[in-house]
Amino acid sequence: MYPAKWELSTHFPISASPDFLIGSGQNFVAALSTSFLRPIFACLPPTFFPIGAVGSRICVALSGGVDSAVAAHLLLESGHAVEAVHMRTWQSEDGAGECPWQEDRESAQAVAEHLGIPLRIESLISLYRQHVVDPLVAGYGSGRTPNPDMLCNRFIKFGALLEGARASGCDFLATGHYCRIEHFPCGKHIIRRGVDQTKDQCYFLAAVRREALPYALFPLGGLTKKRVREIARKVGLPNAERKDSQDICFLGGKVKIQDFLGRYLPDRPGDILSGEGKILGRHRSLFRHTLGQRKGLAIPSNRDFERYVVTGKDLECNTLTVAFESDRENGLWSDSVELRDLNFLCEPILGKRRLLTEPRFRDSSVAATVHFRENGTTAHVCFEQRQRALAEGQTLAFYDGDRLLGGGTYGPRLSH
Repeated sequence: MYPAKWELSTHFPISASPDFLIGSGQNFVAALSTSFLRPIFACLPPTFFPIGAVGSRICVALSGGVDSAVAAHLLLESGHAVEAVHMRTWQSEDGAGECPWQEDRESAQAVAEHLGIPLRIESLISLYRQHVVDPLVAGYGSGRTPNPDMLCNRFIKFGALLEGARASGCDFLATGHYCRIEHFPCGKHIIRRGVDQTKDQCYFLAAVRREALPYALFPLGGLTKKRVREIARKVGLPNAERKDSQDICFLGGKVKIQDFLGRYLPDRPGDILSGEGKILGRHRSLFRHTLGQRKGLAIPSNRDFERYVVTGKDLECNTLTVAFESDRENGLWSDSVELRDLNFLCEPILGKRRLLTEPRFRDSSVAATVHFRENGTTAHVCFEQRQRALAEGQTLAFYDGDRLLGGGTYGPRLSH
């Protein structure tokens, strides 16, 4: 059942941006949506309906950054009952990670005080360790390259945090993601790319459970990052000039991922081989390298202006294979790939579909034919343009136009 309480209102949807101003007729149609005419209007475009009725109780995941702070402000401005939650997800263990949690918490507290909204501090350290850090370490130890942001969004933000918000009586959980969500009164929920193509974050939601969508809000989807900063300055948010985080939280930009993993995985030195099997050098451990990597190989090149790149890892033989960069190098480039652990944000798809794909975060969209198997968990993807360095464990997101349909992780073997 759709969670919002549809009410007649004079307020616009959640945003101060003209991108979201739908028109005065929305309120009339929204009122009708709860009447005996609702079946007639159920198939109307979602832009005829407010994104959460005025008076909805909304929990904002307040990270301490400017994006979630502006999201909270916009929700308040739209007439909603807003409260905030700040989650602590990591605790340094003998220097294993330098997450600036205290600075983040203080920033979130300052924002909540400025906006006049209650703030709850939620410790999710144990769950984060279980669902994000442990799988990250295990994945690298098994030769994969998992994405911790995918795991965090699935199990923590739109898992434990959402469950907590709903249990406390909130109708929605809002975050500062740059993407859009459309809620249809008939129970359909669609995620679309944000209008700011340079900040769009749909990719990171490809693994979120479909069941979470009815309760998700993304107030920044119709805004550019520049506009978000302008709003933050205009309303005097204390973190208006705070720098955006570009790193995994628990690393804080101060610890390299390989050094972090080295605290949990023992080094196992082995040979670095050419494609012909010639020994070129030694590696410290396979988890310190990923497909397509150029840096850190410590082997000299015998060609001017060319460097070796990683083209393969053999866990059984404990060898790392390298070659010179070339679009003819099949170990590096592929035109097809196996997907596993499929997640759908729509009705599960079967058979062949031509879709747009995002092979990695912020990669250009690539058209592909995707053969979804009947088991519902695996698929074979044939790209219309060859792709570089698709490492096992990384995520591919697939779209119908700008609509996010879901995603899957790359399997152990790339087809060429």
